[in-house]
Amino acid sequence: MANVLGVKIDDITMEEAVERVKHYLLTEPKGKVLQAKRAGFYIVTPNPEFLVAAQNDKVFKSILKMADLSIPDGVGLKLTGKVKNTVYGIDLMEELIALSADYGFTIGLLGGKDGVAKKTSECLLRNYPKLKISYVSSGGSVDKDGNPEEVYSMKYKVYRENKENKTSLHTPYSIPHTDLLFVAFGHGKQEKWIANNLKEIPVKVAMGVGGAFDYISGEIPRAPRIIRSLGFEWLFRLILQPWRIKRQLALLKYLLLIWI
Repeated sequence: MANVLGVKIDDITMEEAVERVKHYLLTEPKGKVLQAKRAGFYIVTPNPEFLVAAQNDKVFKSILKMADLSIPDGVGLKLTGKVKNTVYGIDLMEELIALSADYGFTIGLLGGKDGVAKKTSECLLRNYPKLKISYVSSGGSVDKDGNPEEVYSMKYKVYRENKENKTSLHTPYSIPHTDLLFVAFGHGKQEKWIANNLKEIPVKVAMGVGGAFDYISGEIPRAPRIIRSLGFEWLFRLILQPWRIKRQLALLKYLLLIWI
C-alpha cells in the first residue's frame, strides 16, 4: 500500500487486482445486503491527473481514499518511485470482462457519448459470446458533483435485456442486479456518481472507466501494445487528440507537488 499526496494506492499487479475482485464476487452473498454506511465494492484508478484534482476537491479525495481497490494507473506514479507496479484502468476493465465471461458474472455499461456504450456492448459480445450484459446505457451526463444534469433526466435511456433476449427502454435508474458496473462519466464525476448511488442500486462492484468505452468500441484507436509497454500511450493519445495537452499538464503539477 502506498500513500501518494494523501491518497492510498494499492501497489499491486494486474493479477492481484483481478483476484481481489474475483474473491469479492465469489464470496459476496447473492442479493447484496445494504450496510449502514455504504454497500458494494468500488474501484478507482488514480493517476497524476486524479491526484492533482483531489488536492483541491475534498469530496473527490475522500472518495478515492475510501475505495475498496485503488489501482496505480499510469506511468507517472511509477516515474516518481511511489509505486512499483502499473495497472491501467482500461486493461483491468478488459480483464474483468474476460473473468465475467468465464465465471458467468453479469456486467453493466453506464455512460459515455450517445450510442457508444451500446457499440461497446456489441464489440464485447463478439469477443466474448458467453458474456452476460444486464443492461447498457449511454448519452447521459452528470455535473461535477456526480448528480444528473437537468437535460439528463429527459434524454437518459437504459437498455436492458428481457427474458426473450430483446432490448427494451427503461427509466434512468432501472438498474437490474449486476455483478460489475462500469461507469464512464469522466474522472471525478463518475467516482462521485458511484459514491452517491452504489448504496441504492443492486450492483456488487462498480468501477469508473473514463474514456474506456471509446477505445473498446473502436471509436478512438488505442496505442499499439509496444507503445503501451514503453509507457508512451499518453503521447499516442496526445497526437490523436491535441486537446489533451491541458490534461497532460497535470503530470507537471503532480511532479511539482511530489518533489517540491
